[in-house]
Amino acid sequence: MPEPPGLPGPLPEPHVDELRLETVLGALSDPLRLRIVRKLLLESEAYDHTCGWFGLDRPKSSLTHHFRALREAGVTRQRQYGLERRSHVRVADLDARFPGLLALVAAWTPPADS
Repeated sequence: MPEPPGLPGPLPEPHVDELRLETVLGALSDPLRLRIVRKLLLESEAYDHTCGWFGLDRPKSSLTHHFRALREAGVTRQRQYGLERRSHVRVADLDARFPGLLALVAAWTPPADS
């Protein structure tokens, strides 16, 4: 999805050339983070989303940690809008570096018990 005009700049993140498979896989190895990325890939209609959009029943500090881990690994891009941060998956960058990885994430079926 192309970036809408007038967006605030992204928060610090690795450049596409700095994305490392082991770092990306490490971020995706957490089931909650995997669910976050999958939801963004399958259900995202707007460009980016706040933490509240995900409907996760977790403390804010826990969610902040998970979203930061995804951003620092290069999986998501976050932008600051006033007091809130919004996220989206870096689809083009990840597809360029690791073709097929996001298709695997999108096709993953979460276990029924989690």
